[in-house]
Amino acid sequence: MTRLFGRDYTKRELLAHVGRVEQVGGIRRYEWSDGFERGVEQFQVRTGAGLVYGVTPSRGLDLSYAELGGVPLTFQSAVGDAHPMFYEPQGTGWLRTFPGGLMTTCGLTSMGSPAVENGESLGLHGRYSHIPAEKLGVSASWQGDEYEMRITGTVRQASFFGEHLELTRTIESRLGVNAITVTDRVENVGFAPCDLMVLYHCNFGFPFVGPDLRLTFPEGTIVPRDEGYGAEEAYTFEAAQIGVSENVFYHRPATQSPRQTVRLDNAALGVSVQLAYSADTLPCLIQWKCPVAGNYALGIEPANALVEGRPAERRRGTLQSLAPGESRQFKLEFSFGR
Repeated sequence: MTRLFGRDYTKRELLAHVGRVEQVGGIRRYEWSDGFERGVEQFQVRTGAGLVYGVTPSRGLDLSYAELGGVPLTFQSAVGDAHPMFYEPQGTGWLRTFPGGLMTTCGLTSMGSPAVENGESLGLHGRYSHIPAEKLGVSASWQGDEYEMRITGTVRQASFFGEHLELTRTIESRLGVNAITVTDRVENVGFAPCDLMVLYHCNFGFPFVGPDLRLTFPEGTIVPRDEGYGAEEAYTFEAAQIGVSENVFYHRPATQSPRQTVRLDNAALGVSVQLAYSADTLPCLIQWKCPVAGNYALGIEPANALVEGRPAERRRGTLQSLAPGESRQFKLEFSFGR
């Protein structure tokens, strides 16, 4: 059964009331035509239960805006969904085309702080989010009395005499259910071992983020990365301010459960978001708190490394890699409630 507008429908009951399913939900494909976003393709997904979100194949099938019942949930940076042709790979140039959005993927062979390693310049957060997806597949079909929506594609990060990684992504939603599942499988299709660094930069913003927001994390310890901050500050969010700085918290769950969850609740708006992730392959949980006026954002970031750069991860002996032919799977599940 499909639950819409307070009642359950079979496939035939729903089809009797609409000319096409897209009247109440589904997937539409767009292309932007102005400014830095010109030429960027995007899928709009509507669940029919209030959730609307964008998927950007031009940028690795990352998730753009998201709203629930007309309430914006995500941070959108000033640069918008900029075309990847404007990417500046050196140093912190990544910030000039960072769109924010529900999920920006960082990696795949480096992420975190810029660095130089063995003569290779490693820019902030890697190349992934500026690589267009290929082998796109879009399906929206009935499976019994449930209408399932799915977007798939492959992102290839490769270099002559360098890495050759393929990430296959599947994004799934269902009509009548306010949820998104993202499943990634990264394979080293090359013939030499390859470093693997992955971070899912999940970005929330006004009006969902504000003084009324409360956060619940997996039980464990919280370590502020920056001096002058206490662990208790991770649970709340202040109003936008001028002259303050961003800060980062490292969360260390007490248990090694293969699935961990973070919950965000705004009681004043009556809106909540739960993010579950595969903690067995994403053992690090990073929180980015940015109450800076004009850049007012909260990042919840499951990752397989910290954000201090690849050389630091290698020195600690925690840098992950894939052997030739080896693959690894990552999974995120977003659930939205009112």
